[in-house]
Amino acid sequence: MSSLGLDRFRRLLRGEVASPADDVDSAESRAILKWLGLGSVVLATCIAAGAAIATLSLRECVLLAVVAILALTVALLLKRHQWFHRTLAAERRHLRTAVDNIPQGLVLYDASARIVICNTPYIDMFGLSPDIAKQGCTMQRLIAHRQETGSFDGDVEAFCSAIIRNVSLGRGTRQITEAPGGRAIEIVNKPLPEGGWVATIEDITPRKRAEEKIAHLAHYDALTELPNRVLFREKLEQSLKELKPGARLAVLYIDVDEFKSVNDALGHPVGDELLKGVARRLRDCLGEADIAARLGGDEFAIIQRTPHGAVDTERLVAAIYDEIRKPFECAGHLISTDASIGIAMAPADGLNLDQLLKNADLALYGAKGDGRRTYRFFEAGMDARAKARRTLELDLRQAIADGGFEVHYQPVIDLQDNKISGCEALLRWRHPQRGTISPADFIPVAEDTGLINELGQFVLETACREAAKWPEHVRIAVNVSPVQFRNQTLALNVATALAASGVAPSRLELEITEAVLMRDDEAALAMLHQLRALGIRIALDDFGTGYSSLSYLHRFPFDKIKIDRSFVKNIGDEGASSAIIEAVVNIATASNMTTTAEGVEQEWQRELLRELGCTEMQGYLFSPAVSAAEIARLIPGARKTAISAA
Repeated sequence: MSSLGLDRFRRLLRGEVASPADDVDSAESRAILKWLGLGSVVLATCIAAGAAIATLSLRECVLLAVVAILALTVALLLKRHQWFHRTLAAERRHLRTAVDNIPQGLVLYDASARIVICNTPYIDMFGLSPDIAKQGCTMQRLIAHRQETGSFDGDVEAFCSAIIRNVSLGRGTRQITEAPGGRAIEIVNKPLPEGGWVATIEDITPRKRAEEKIAHLAHYDALTELPNRVLFREKLEQSLKELKPGARLAVLYIDVDEFKSVNDALGHPVGDELLKGVARRLRDCLGEADIAARLGGDEFAIIQRTPHGAVDTERLVAAIYDEIRKPFECAGHLISTDASIGIAMAPADGLNLDQLLKNADLALYGAKGDGRRTYRFFEAGMDARAKARRTLELDLRQAIADGGFEVHYQPVIDLQDNKISGCEALLRWRHPQRGTISPADFIPVAEDTGLINELGQFVLETACREAAKWPEHVRIAVNVSPVQFRNQTLALNVATALAASGVAPSRLELEITEAVLMRDDEAALAMLHQLRALGIRIALDDFGTGYSSLSYLHRFPFDKIKIDRSFVKNIGDEGASSAIIEAVVNIATASNMTTTAEGVEQEWQRELLRELGCTEMQGYLFSPAVSAAEIARLIPGARKTAISAA
């Protein structure tokens, strides 16, 4: 090589002359150029040394340089091989770390259904051995191992064949299986373009439980854990479809009587406890195939499957009443309750879901209309009666708005001197089209709708204003409904009416029935003591017609006991009426209470009552209930006009 060529070669190595490799910018190309440059330097050095050493020819110098370059190249290749294996090992470690730290299990199969990758979460998820669940293991052996460890209970061969067949056709699969501990596992197999497939395995237990909870909330009542209205309809529709020829099915609608009063008087927490107690007792009454549901509020329903007839359903109703009439312990309160029940039977009352439910509702409406605390089977005429009741309710609301009610007064006569000692205020409704409507017809509707509170306050205020015109010794008696009695503002309303009228509290007498005391003794007694603290008198009405528990008389000192007209009617016949009246009179006398006999229509009845020691009487013998103007004429000394505001 000439000195010019050698100089150019050296300049090329130093980068002072353009090189075809100038456009190579990869790290690998730069490493090759570095080693070639080093080899060229060795070559140039050998040529220069050869020129200085006379014993070496130029050819020998070049050969020496080539050997040196080859040695360097081999060293480079070895170094690159080591670097490649280190990089590959690091990448494998990183990949394994990543695969083992994903939350899902993962298994990569090749085209021959052998494991390529199996991560640790998969092994842990099913409690497998790493010595088996590893690269090269067949899918069939892996699933057989799962069967051995208790996380697979199917047919191994059929299971594997189905998955391999699907992925070979390019179809993925998805299934949910159960792992030890009741965990739900979702397995998804996804085919790969180059053959084989990847299986991802996820523990979906929290999601599954959340979904189940949502589904439960959508179909079950959160308070009582009974099926709700939606599930009830689904179950009933299914039961109707499965109803065989000759078989029967009963639907019972159950309404807890006066539940609103419990809520109003004692609060919703106590009401909730009562509903839960009712639900538990309804469950206890059911047969294995029967279903109970809570439709909302205080409304429950039962599907009684395959009863032999109305007799079976009546047995169920009897069991329900036997359970539901036992007192409930609710947050420290002892509550007695009852229920109205409406019953529709399939196929007699319909095989259509909505028609059957409508008829059960009409039957319930009939039970309420008959005074509650009873049951009724659906009858064809109930629809007309329900419409009439709805019309009555509308008319009742309109009459309240228009002031269409009057208060009449029936005198109470002292049996010692035959003089008027007081009057009972009685509500009267004269309908513009239908004439006089009996309280027995409209009072239950008023109680059902809550309108009784407005009507009761109207009677109280009107009666007190009228009594203010009477002599001081004549008292006024006002009936208080059990619904009205549950109103926590009752004592305040009474005090307001007395203050507005100027009537002395001792002249006001509130009449209550046993139903007031039966629901919750403690709350009732507390209200009675509030009223007594105002100075008013308390009378126990219709004594002898209900439970007539003497404990009521012992726990609260009533001022008066009113003897029901049914005993007075039969007082002259052979039987226990006279003995009962005498016993009541003796109890009252011993407790410093007066007694009033209702429904006295004959002179001989009055004489017998006087002989038995009864204190007062009221009835047609003296006068029926009359208007305010007429009662003013009957009471000596009563003013005919209202007292002045002064």
